[in-house]
Amino acid sequence: MRKIIFLSTAALALFAVSCKKSSEELQTAPISDYYPLQVGKYITYNLDSTVFTNFGQNLEVHSYQVKHSVDAQITDNLGRPAYRITRFIRSSSTAPWVSDNTFMAVPTGSSMEFVENNLRFLKMKSPIRDGFTWKGNTYIDTYSSGSNFKFMADWDYSYDSLNLPAKIGTLTIDSTITVRQQDEVHGDPNVAGTLYADKTYSLEKYAKGIGMIYQNFLHWEYQNIIGGRKFYVGYGVKLTMIDHN
Repeated sequence: MRKIIFLSTAALALFAVSCKKSSEELQTAPISDYYPLQVGKYITYNLDSTVFTNFGQNLEVHSYQVKHSVDAQITDNLGRPAYRITRFIRSSSTAPWVSDNTFMAVPTGSSMEFVENNLRFLKMKSPIRDGFTWKGNTYIDTYSSGSNFKFMADWDYSYDSLNLPAKIGTLTIDSTITVRQQDEVHGDPNVAGTLYADKTYSLEKYAKGIGMIYQNFLHWEYQNIIGGRKFYVGYGVKLTMIDHN
């Protein structure tokens, strides 16, 4: 009899844990809450583009406005439902919009894939839970000898600051989540004798019912060649939402 009671107690305990886990999973928000997609939706950003000029001697930041507009529902090369996003750019708020690129977003239900310049990023993945991590660059060739994206290898994306308000430019957004992608530094060009250094930083923020409201990406590599020639290669992109529908 004692054995039967013990087994019943253990079964109840396992059932309670299972119910708790199921309840927690049901309470996580779907990706579509933070990455809504429908034809006609747009988000406008201030864009700060970081470039190195004069053979890597000078750092410059060029500012524009860009608009990401969902203009068609399509299928990807695997036959899955997807959305085409056209990017428009202009030099100032009074200049005309000019289309200059197209992207593709693929909502799979459990993830959000984003294709830009033939690079497929796994931008979001279920469950949306503080501290949850995934390999966001898993579809990008970062290992072959000719790859220009080796610095993107093995990034661990993670959720942080769930459902918190955020100040984005002049806007205050009620409910946002942060996706941390990379924050890595090797060496310091300001230290005498440094021959090589690099920095990679990447972070995005998403707002409930809106989509991506902020992006900050920066990657550079520094070399000090024998003879005293110092130079940088790399680029940066910062997007800050200013409008949406």
